[in-house]
Amino acid sequence: MGGGQIERWQSVAARKQSTRESILQGYSKWRLDKLPGDDVLDVSELCLSKLTDKEKVIVHQDATELVTAIGSKQYTAVEVLWAFIKVAIIAQDTTNCLTEIFFEEGLARAEECDKHLQETGHVLGPLHGLPVSVKDHILLKGQDTSTGYILWANKTIADEDATAVALLKQAGAVLYTKTANPQTLLSLETNNNVFGRTLNVFNRKLSPGGSSGGEGALISAHGSPLGLGTDIGGSIRTPAAFCGLYGFKPSVARMPHGGLNGSQAGMDNIVGVLGPIATSARDLGLFSRVMLQYEPWLLEPPLLRMPWQEEVAKGKGLPKKLSIAVLWDDGVVAPHPPIRAALEEAKSALLAAGHEVLDWQPLDHHVAAWRLICKLYLLDGGKEYYDTLNQAGEPAVSQTAWILSQHTQAYSAAQTWPLNVEREAIRMQVLRYWNETISRTSTGRPFDIILCPCHPTLASEHDTTRWWGYTSYWNLLDYTSAVFPVGRHQKDQKYECELPAARNPTEEYVHSLWDAERYQNAPVSLQLVGRRHDEEKVLAILDVVEDALKKARNIVETKDGQGTCTLS
Repeated sequence: MGGGQIERWQSVAARKQSTRESILQGYSKWRLDKLPGDDVLDVSELCLSKLTDKEKVIVHQDATELVTAIGSKQYTAVEVLWAFIKVAIIAQDTTNCLTEIFFEEGLARAEECDKHLQETGHVLGPLHGLPVSVKDHILLKGQDTSTGYILWANKTIADEDATAVALLKQAGAVLYTKTANPQTLLSLETNNNVFGRTLNVFNRKLSPGGSSGGEGALISAHGSPLGLGTDIGGSIRTPAAFCGLYGFKPSVARMPHGGLNGSQAGMDNIVGVLGPIATSARDLGLFSRVMLQYEPWLLEPPLLRMPWQEEVAKGKGLPKKLSIAVLWDDGVVAPHPPIRAALEEAKSALLAAGHEVLDWQPLDHHVAAWRLICKLYLLDGGKEYYDTLNQAGEPAVSQTAWILSQHTQAYSAAQTWPLNVEREAIRMQVLRYWNETISRTSTGRPFDIILCPCHPTLASEHDTTRWWGYTSYWNLLDYTSAVFPVGRHQKDQKYECELPAARNPTEEYVHSLWDAERYQNAPVSLQLVGRRHDEEKVLAILDVVEDALKKARNIVETKDGQGTCTLS
């Protein structure tokens, strides 16, 4: 690569970053007098340092509570947005999570919400006045959609909103910023040459995940109560897990997902889906209910006419005794001790609550499933990604280089047909296995849900992500899944388990990363997986699982914060 090319892409990045900085300079009153040094890892409290006591209360409320409070005039939409803006400014300065900033437009919209409520006595919609952040590659009219590519920076101003964005606006939401995603999007970490690397608010040596990593960083800092992300291999769930949040991946034909900039918009063999990242389980339901009440199937041809069943999401028809399967280990990479300990704790809590907990035996195709999904991600052998990078003369960042190395063969249209056959064969194998579990349960039903890790590690150190199997597998099956937090790891915690002998080079590498101090302060999260289009049931069972954990923790005395786990 010649020096001119390097200067060309670097100057584009400098211009984008300069534009963002000039906007932030207009809010200098709310910036830190001095940025923390690299040795300051946890900046979560620092992000709240410019808030009043009232604003601290506001930003710690979830979206559901905020909508009610604004609608009842407890708070104005303007004061709520200002509280989140103040946090977002410091979150940007400490974690690099924002891309496009349009606070003034957001404040004008918030004023409209307040004026309408004052004059009519009615809210504009079910999300009246609620601040919502949006992942960079989702189209938002009038805003750039560089999607982490130098080539697209300043050249992809959206002339229309994505369907989900349009519905958020119709519901009364207030949009005010877009958030970082990685180069190419195809990464579970967030780094690109346009804006740089995004950091985890709880430990800046760690990643906030990807590809919706900017959302994860911003929301976990309390700079947004609800964010719009996308997921084609774990891109909602991994940021949620790494940042101690709730994330929801619906089935692809259930929620609107049109209006994306990038390859994910055109993929059909494996399809990405939009979904929420939030601070509570009930906010996942709020988002889903609002999206479907506007009948998005009338706006996007691929969507099924499936109205939201609120009563099912609240537990109607759910048996008192559930049969829950635990996937402890996918047979490729066993999870690190804190995750295993969390599964053990959840199992004990569910048993104590009267539920049945059995093992989900990993089928023998998990490695094949990963290889297949990489082919479906890269049907052109990565040509589109390489072309987009090369046209701007920009280099691939580390995680881009790694994922592109996973598959290099290009397929013709006819050659993709056997891949689809293979995909459907795996889906049928899992469907049959799940149905046959009726012979193993005492409930007269197959397993109701699967409880499993979201990732083999806690929030990863930068450029170390190597196994996506705990999320991408469910994308291949198009199953519904939700991630939820269960705690926080501290370096002095002890776990009564050891990692098993490595079965392959990937597991050997992932296991070599385990060190209690490396993951200091990282959130610990788990994942629930339901069948296709079982969104309401998954959220209902999530409530059951969280209730069981809460009751168990109130009853059982902990022993100096130590987790326990036993590997079989």
